[in-house]
Amino acid sequence: MSTMKPAWLFVPGDRPDRYTKAAERSDIVIVDFEDAVAPDDKAAARRAFLEFQNGPDPLAPERTVIRVNPAGTQAFAEDRKLIGELSGSYSCMLPKVERAEDADKLAGLNVIALIETAKGALNVSDIAAAPNVTALMWGAEDLTADLGGGSSRKADGTYRDFARLARANMLLAAKAHGKYALDSIWADIPNLEGLRAEAEDAVESGFDGKVSIHPSHIEVVRSAFAPTSEQIHWALGVLKEAETSNGVFQYEGQMIDEPLLRQARRIRSRA
Repeated sequence: MSTMKPAWLFVPGDRPDRYTKAAERSDIVIVDFEDAVAPDDKAAARRAFLEFQNGPDPLAPERTVIRVNPAGTQAFAEDRKLIGELSGSYSCMLPKVERAEDADKLAGLNVIALIETAKGALNVSDIAAAPNVTALMWGAEDLTADLGGGSSRKADGTYRDFARLARANMLLAAKAHGKYALDSIWADIPNLEGLRAEAEDAVESGFDGKVSIHPSHIEVVRSAFAPTSEQIHWALGVLKEAETSNGVFQYEGQMIDEPLLRQARRIRSRA
């Protein structure tokens, strides 16, 4: 699996005045027509996005994801119609995916499946196996609401057990099926230290990116996912030594086998 850019940012679909700044700051901008837009404003938001994309400085389709409404809703049908009117190839983030067949509603499009219900969490491996699902993300707060809970986190900011389980299972499912894994948002906007700690954990766990809801989070996420100079030195040295070595070998006193070679390749791809 090749590495994708890690810093993704939501922007409300009904705020075209924020589109360009969001795209400039992030690696991938997610134009949100679901939770970020009130039901009565969704039609106007779609028109605004279409007008913006037909204007002189549209968002680049390859760096833009459209978060549609849940499959089976009238709002989803209108979102699907909008996508058909756009030029270029866009990926779609599909919320509340509960089974692999949900992704079929966006046949022909790359889908980021959002796992944020109990059913979705239990069926995550089947969802990850769907051919047009290219990435998965989990939604902590929607999952909490679906369970009837009050908060995904404890008082110290760490996730409750159900959230840790859902996060881990989504990551395992994504990697088992060769798909990208996106970590959930950090909702405590001013707490950048907490964000950094969670983003660093995401990197070490194997996530490919982390989604944000505030522009101030982007550089923190990007920095967390960027390897250090020491890591780059180690990775390049290991890979160079591997060119002339067969099987297991030593590098700077460390025994290097295939798992560490894969780790070195991942660091190089993130550099």
